[in-house]
Amino acid sequence: MLTRLLYVSTAVGPVTTTVTGTILRSAQTHNAVSGITGVLCQGRGVYLQVLEGERSQVDALYARIALDKRHGNLKLRQQENIQARRYGKWAMAHVDMAYLPDAGAAYSAQSNFDVYSATAEDVMARIDALVAAGKVMNAPVV
Repeated sequence: MLTRLLYVSTAVGPVTTTVTGTILRSAQTHNAVSGITGVLCQGRGVYLQVLEGERSQVDALYARIALDKRHGNLKLRQQENIQARRYGKWAMAHVDMAYLPDAGAAYSAQSNFDVYSATAEDVMARIDALVAAGKVMNAPVV
């Protein structure tokens, strides 16, 4: 059964392009083998990530993410069974919110939008807006 999982977290420590690149290369390699697709929106100290795939594979990946010391305040926002993938063409796409002044500003300290208290549907809508507004980077097609 296919599932979609949405989580949010805050970055622990500095998030450099080297760190992000390492995470993405590892995710893309692992996800391609495991049949996982999705998108990572990252910037301003926040991670928003959607994972899609077979439930056992997605659950195992989320368990590894939960142990990753680079994530703080990890919160599972939604997990649902799905008929089709929303981000099925990417092993792991990346949208850097730091370079999206309009969409990314929604996650700044001055913003009223809180990814932890907003509904999961609103967070998914923000992710869709970020993907639509941003340049999807480092996203090899599966």
